[in-house]
Amino acid sequence: MKKLILLLVMLFAVMGGAYAAVNINTATQDELETLEGIGPAKAKAIIDHRKKKGPFKTPGDLEKVKGIGPAMMKRLRPQIT
Repeated sequence: MKKLILLLVMLFAVMGGAYAAVNINTATQDELETLEGIGPAKAKAIIDHRKKKGPFKTPGDLEKVKGIGPAMMKRLRPQIT
């Protein structure tokens, strides 16, 4: 039983380390495309917005990018910083 508990603890530790939130101010196009609902066009729009307007002050500022509305933000919020 102790071995099973140890195995589960190790599994969760490894899985937790595999997930990392994407920083919307520093992410590359490829990194942005790993986000649910973000394809090449939206990733490029995020980067273009960032270049023109500067860094996002909050994750919610991502809604200022064309094509990203409240529903998309609800899905993205847990994945971004």
